[in-house]
Amino acid sequence: MTAISRALSRATEQLGKVSDTPRLDAEVLMSAALGITRDRLLLGNPNGQAPDAFFEFVERRAQGEPVAYITGQRAFWTIDLAVGPGVLVPRPDSETLIVAAVEYFAGSGGPERVLDLGTGPGTLLLAVLDEWPKAIGLGIDSSQAALYYARRNAERLGAADRATFRLGDWADGIEATFDLILCNPPYVADDAETGTGVATYEPHEALFAGPEGLDAYRRLAPQIGQLLSPGGLAAVEIGFDQAESVTALFEALGHRPEVAFDLGGRPRALLIRG
Repeated sequence: MTAISRALSRATEQLGKVSDTPRLDAEVLMSAALGITRDRLLLGNPNGQAPDAFFEFVERRAQGEPVAYITGQRAFWTIDLAVGPGVLVPRPDSETLIVAAVEYFAGSGGPERVLDLGTGPGTLLLAVLDEWPKAIGLGIDSSQAALYYARRNAERLGAADRATFRLGDWADGIEATFDLILCNPPYVADDAETGTGVATYEPHEALFAGPEGLDAYRRLAPQIGQLLSPGGLAAVEIGFDQAESVTALFEALGHRPEVAFDLGGRPRALLIRG
């Protein structure tokens, strides 16, 4: 038997080879193995014995498997999402889109109709519906696996009556307009390097988008303006080095995007006003 504190220290050292946040990973995995929250772990007595499940979790993480797949959940904005193989793991950088929407609609009643293109497990749409309880939304994805998780998350969060999820190819066939459009498309170049385990475990169709990482934007740019209500906002996530290239695609269609920056000061989204 190994004490929790010692097990955490050993796991942190082991996971330092595959993770930028090894201590955090170890704490999250320990919390999951114990069936408690991370806050309770940190505030409680760390001198108990580490369960066998923890060591199994650490071995999986050491092979590059995402922590969220191991625990089955991921925190994002104000909500917790169920996730698993076949869906893109929500990243904190994507909260940049939510921040931009909150700032844009500040002082108003918020958006009434929301569209989330490439919704995955419902990440952006369900975060927005939690922010504005009177809003309704539509999430589109080309993956049945992703939509399974999205519908499951909507049920868990009590938003199933306000969130509709549909299989689709971006905005093809959508004729309605929306006050807020959110989109986190694939934007990694086909030959780009990714973090340990990312390309091995997460769905390629949610990550890679052609030799320049721009294929999805070429599809989206002509569609977004037609779907955006007057006075509305579209927030589209971009790679940190894509602001100029993606802006050019939207400017060619008459839009004037603004760049939103993430907490690291990197370009992370384009904002298009209706």
